[in-house]
Parts: sequence; C-alpha cells; structure tokens
Amino acid sequence: MNLYRSAQAVAGASGDDMIDWRSAADAAKAATDPGSLDLEPGEREAYARDVRDAREAIRTVSGAEFDVPDTVEIQNRHHWIDANIATFERVMGTLEDHAQTGAFPGVARTVNTGTMTVLLAFLGRNVLGQYDPLLLAESPEDNHALYFVRPNILNAAEKLEVDPDRFRRWIAFHEVTHAAEFGAAPWLSDHLETRMEDGIAALSDGSFDRNAFRDLDAAMTVVEGYAELLMDHAFDDEYADLRRKLDARRQGRGPLQKLFRRLLGLGLKERQYERGKNFFEAVVNARDLETASLVWEGPESLPTHDELDDPGLWIQRIDR
Repeated sequence: MNLYRSAQAVAGASGDDMIDWRSAADAAKAATDPGSLDLEPGEREAYARDVRDAREAIRTVSGAEFDVPDTVEIQNRHHWIDANIATFERVMGTLEDHAQTGAFPGVARTVNTGTMTVLLAFLGRNVLGQYDPLLLAESPEDNHALYFVRPNILNAAEKLEVDPDRFRRWIAFHEVTHAAEFGAAPWLSDHLETRMEDGIAALSDGSFDRNAFRDLDAAMTVVEGYAELLMDHAFDDEYADLRRKLDARRQGRGPLQKLFRRLLGLGLKERQYERGKNFFEAVVNARDLETASLVWEGPESLPTHDELDDPGLWIQRIDR
C-alpha cells in the first residue's frame, strides 16, 4: 500500500471526462493491499465445486432454468477494482452525458477522481463475492460474471471466527442465487437499467425522479430478499450463526465507518436484505415458494413499495 502514490495518481487526473478512470483505478490500488492469491492445494477446485453445488441445489429448489456465468474468477482486491472500473464508468456515463463542466473542470475532475478512488478502495477491501449482471453493457452479448475476492473472504472468516471453507461455500450459494434470479427473469437487467438511467438523467437535469428511484429500490429489495429465500431452502448447512455474527459485526462498526457505509448506500443494501427477506417469508408462510417465484413473471409482477410492507396486498393482486 502506497498512499503517496495514490495521492499522486489522483493529482495527475486528466482527460475530458468528469472522472479520470485510469487514475482512479491506479490510486485505489495504490491505497489497497492486494492480498494473497496463493491458493492452497485443491482450493481452486473447491471454489468450482461450491459453485456447481449451488447451481444444482438452487435449480432444484427454485425450478428455475439458469446456468452460472461463463466468467467465474478468484480475485485479489486489485483484480476486483480493475474488473469493476468498466461497470462504474458505464453507470456514470449517463450522468456525464448531461453534466456541466463548470468554470474549473480540472479541479472538478480531480475531486471526482479522488472521490471514486475512496469508493473503489473501500469496496475493494470489503466485497466478498459479486454476481455482476453487467448493467448498461455496450453489447447485449457480454457475459455476466461471478467474482470471489479471496483475501476478503479469508479475512472476514477469521474475524467472524468461522470455518473459511464453510464461509466460502455460503458466499458461493448467495452469489449463485443472483444468477438464478437473472436467469429466471431475462427482463430484469433491462428493467434495472431503464430505471437507473431515468433516475440519473433526471439528477443530471437538476430534478429528482422519485418514482424511478423508488422502483429501483423496490426491485433491488426483491432481488436481495429472494436470494435470502433461496439460501434458506438450498444451502446444505445451518448458517444462523453466520448471520448472527455478521449482524453483530455490522453493529460493532465505529461511527465513521457507519457514516461512510451510509454515504455509499451500503446501509440501504442491508435494509433491502431485511425488508425483502421479511416479504418473502410472509408470502411463503401464507402460500408457498412457487407463489413467491411469481415475482419474476414480469416487471408488473414486482411488488410495489406498499406491497413490500404488506405482502397480503401483493398476494391479492396476483390472484386476480
């Protein structure tokens, strides 16, 4: 880790865009220890086995026809940063198309690049696994991807005092549930992209499209909640202790880290987990898993914000 080199990369930000993406990536990596990729004998096969087992178990439970992405990588933190630069650039591209450069574009670019550096470095040190549906990709033929950030998985398992092999398997099952969702709902990527673009475009024009962001939040709540539902039914081991320890770890964060996570929207993600999980538990208790899976019939089948808090309303609507 070299903080001087990181600051130097940010200070050297150049180009015509709001963010110098190459400088942001270089600075984030300079500020982040990459971690080890010295795999133990059989470890690579263990990752592959976990993904295969998760695919078969989730297919059986959900009835969804899907496959895991062609790209499945075991990464260090620097690999994750490089893999996600293109995703961030695509998402921010909509904003850049509408943004005004201002009187001091060079200063704004340096500030924006520094902000993105902090974001990438923080996430690079904390992301455990990632299913990437490649939202806003230029080509529809681009493959989805599945990443495991090995140093972060081992570090989290050690801090949580859990078996690293079991923890790795749990992460694999969780990420493969997301592959199942996008496989069951081919329209989901376009729906998320459209609402994201609408919201960002409105912000760029100085307004706030409340409906776009509410729809995006509701859809992501369904994505996270359904993943939790499948985990409950597909994972081949008890993991209540893992949830308990992860929740305790979140509660034990310092005030600055909690604030930073809130600014990054990670607090929202945790709320989506809980809210979505409660919705699907209520639906399954009232009906069954097959009924819960009807959310993937089309965008009109997604629960509204009111229905997420009152699952009975959603059940009544889909029964009509």
